[in-house]
Amino acid sequence: MNKLNGSIVFITGASAGIGEACAFAFAREGARLLLSARRLNRLEEMKPRLIEAGAPAVHTFAQDVRDRATVESSIASLPPDWQGIEVLVNNAGLSRGLDKLYQGNPDDWDEMIDTNVKGLLYVTRAVVPGMVARGKGHVISLGSTAGEITYPNGAVYCASKAAERAINDGLRQDVLGTPVRVTSVDPGMVETDFSLVRFHGDAERAAKVYRGLTPLTPADVADAIVWSATRPAHVNIARVVMTTIDQANSVLFNRKQA
Repeated sequence: MNKLNGSIVFITGASAGIGEACAFAFAREGARLLLSARRLNRLEEMKPRLIEAGAPAVHTFAQDVRDRATVESSIASLPPDWQGIEVLVNNAGLSRGLDKLYQGNPDDWDEMIDTNVKGLLYVTRAVVPGMVARGKGHVISLGSTAGEITYPNGAVYCASKAAERAINDGLRQDVLGTPVRVTSVDPGMVETDFSLVRFHGDAERAAKVYRGLTPLTPADVADAIVWSATRPAHVNIARVVMTTIDQANSVLFNRKQA
């Protein structure tokens, strides 16, 4: 029997990439899926396939995690049978630009900080009190190897992921004495639309990021997230750091010559 059978799993940024892979991975565990993203149409398109994959129910809603009022109201107004969130996957996040700090675009900085840091805080603040009150819950946030070692031209993105690491560690301390678990899953290079978003749609530049190496896949990261969520209730996986075999950290790669 699946350990998460019937559990409510809430995934932010679930319309693509790691978030989408998590939705299907949790569906195969029999979880009820609560999914949010800015692109509601993408979530609606996913619904039939998620049900087919094993999810007994799927509830979707539009949410921009940067908007605190919307986050608070959308979670507070969930139907009663969807309010008992047992697993929160804080997946929504992005990177914008790859510039020297003194040449960076402040609009890119705002988007990264508002999404990766403030959005993470808003959703966590809205969900965790219910977990504490019910005596059950697990918060899993998406970090990055970029939160460990800053790489050139990526200072603000790396700072946002270092903040995620600190928030994860602080939350785990703050819920000590409750049954709520707190985990950060920190992948290295994963082939998604991440680089396409970072380079504002420049597909040629994005493709070069993965050239000459084998990156992780969204399914690899989703597998680690589900594994963390399915440990015995007394086991808290504080942090998972994972990379492709072609990556040692956020600055060292093994790129094969064509």
